[in-house]
Amino acid sequence: MNEKKPCKRFVLYYHDILFNGTNASNATSAATANHTKLGNFNHGMLVVFDDPITKDNHLLSPPVARAQGFFFYDMKTTYNAWFSYTLIFNSSEHKGTLNIMGADMMAEETRDFSVVGGTGDFFMTRGIATIRTDAAQGDFYFRLQMDIKLYECY
Repeated sequence: MNEKKPCKRFVLYYHDILFNGTNASNATSAATANHTKLGNFNHGMLVVFDDPITKDNHLLSPPVARAQGFFFYDMKTTYNAWFSYTLIFNSSEHKGTLNIMGADMMAEETRDFSVVGGTGDFFMTRGIATIRTDAAQGDFYFRLQMDIKLYECY
């Protein structure tokens, strides 16, 4: 097998704190449409977020980017969501955006999201972001590890 090597690769951590009615000062996401009564897996719930992205798994580390977008739960029989977001970089290391989307089949250890484009340092890039749930605390906090591999770099 002749596997193509990525032209750029880095690992980042995505931190999400869902607004629960009492944590407005540190919440980074909020449900904008409630779940339906179809199944017991939040089917139909839409969450909009502006989440910090760090180089390590510490929530309080300085963010290197922001993830802005949404996800919604789209299965009645298990937890599954569909994500669409933009990583917005504005640091000394990277400037520009990466656009990422894909199905988050939460029961799987890793999931692949598509990197479908970008701007600035990531102009017209494409690749894969392999997602792994790194931590979850109740219904209000989760952390994802993103192993981003870019295969088209300009």
